This record gives sequence, structure tokens and C-alpha cells, in this order.
Amino acid sequence: MSDLRLPRLSWRALAVWKRNALVWRKLIAPALLVNLGEPFLFLLGLGYGLGFFIGHMAGMPYLTFLASGIIAASTMNTATFEGLYSVFTRMVPQRTYEAILATPLDVDDILAGEMLWCASKSLLSGVTILAVATLLGAVHDWSALLATPIMFLIGLCFAGPAMVMSALSPNYDFFSYYMTLFITPMFIVCGVFYPIETLPAPLQSAVQVLPLTHAVALVRPLVAGGAVTDVALHVSVLLAYTVVGYYLAVVLVRRRLIF
Repeated sequence: MSDLRLPRLSWRALAVWKRNALVWRKLIAPALLVNLGEPFLFLLGLGYGLGFFIGHMAGMPYLTFLASGIIAASTMNTATFEGLYSVFTRMVPQRTYEAILATPLDVDDILAGEMLWCASKSLLSGVTILAVATLLGAVHDWSALLATPIMFLIGLCFAGPAMVMSALSPNYDFFSYYMTLFITPMFIVCGVFYPIETLPAPLQSAVQVLPLTHAVALVRPLVAGGAVTDVALHVSVLLAYTVVGYYLAVVLVRRRLIF
């Protein structure tokens, strides 16, 4: 039987965040290289190459349009990979969670700390790409700095569902389903490369339930120096995925490790 109690939040979660940060500190150089490599190629190859032929899109240079979408998508990818591969590694092969559970911390603390760590890595990834985009001339307004708390929220949003998959997964191969059926379609249809208004009407409605659509809608105007609309709606969707994802992850990890 699963323990369906609501998670209890505690400052002890910061101990898990600190533990992950100390381990990751030794791998910071290759980690940043991996996080920057693909987005940098997108910005150069598509932003400059394809952007030369497109010119402007949605009232802004295509490089700016693309950079804002890539920032949101890379933040999503960082949180997703951390919530999938790193969390699963600590939970199953390394059995780190079992060791932590021998301390005063419980599953609620562990997963809250993991959520914060995923969001922190996402924030670092997003800020780094924002800096690169600025150097490439894609950012023209200081309002882009206001996107940083949104990056943290995006990280929380995608960390929860990823940890749910980790709790359900029997092995690493299982993650291919999540990446292929959920993450990759969002990367393609949620407005990273083109406005969602160009999609067929039914698909435009469908993508409104996907979190990356709302993440892009918040980040893009801030990077481009425009006005953000429907803030409450976009933030509410991201918060809903965060809360539901965290709750389900806690319930499933409790069942996997304790019951």
C-alpha cells in the first residue's frame, strides 16, 4: 500500500542540496560544456544561418526569438536529465537514498532537496546561455535579467515529472519513452523555433497544456524587452506541474524504498 500523505517540507532538504553541490563541484567543467554545447550550436547554426534568410519573426530578430526559446528549452532539458539519470543513479545503483534514510532525513526531505538541486542546475544553465546569447547580440534589454527567477521555476516544473519517471523506472532504458513521447515533442511544437500560432488550430489548443509553452511565453518577452502577458496563467501552469510532480514523486519513492 502506498503512503499518500502530503509531503512535509523542512529546511533539512538543504542538506541534500548541499551534498549534491559538493559532488557536482568536481564535475563542473564537463557539465557546463555539455549544457552549453548543443544550445550554442543551435544559436550559431540556426540563429545566424537560418536567421539570415528569415530576418525577423514575431516582431524581433530571429536570433533573439530563437535564443529566448533555447534558454527555456535548455532549462527544461537540464532539470529533466538531472531528475532522470542523476536521481535514478543515486536512488538505485549507488543506493545513496538508503544511506540518507539512515539519518534523520526522510523521503520528503530527499526529494525536496533534489527538486531544489535540479532547479539550481537549470538556473545556472539558463543564465550561462543567456550570457552567451548576450555576447552574440541576441539580447538588447536589461529586462532579460528578470527571466532568472522564471528559469528556477522552470527547473522545478520539469524536475517533478522527471523524478516520477525515475521512481517508476526499472532501468535507464525506460527513460527513452519519456524523452521521445514527452520532452522531444515539446521541444519541437511549443514555440522554441517558431510561433505556436503557425500550428493547426487543434494543435495550438493541445500545446497549451504543455509546460514548455508557458515557459517560453514567459522568457521570450523578457529576453526581447517586450511586455509579458497572461503572467498568472503561465506561472500557475508551471506551479501546478511542480506541485503535482513533487507529490507523485514522493509517493512513488516512498513505495519503492520503504514499502
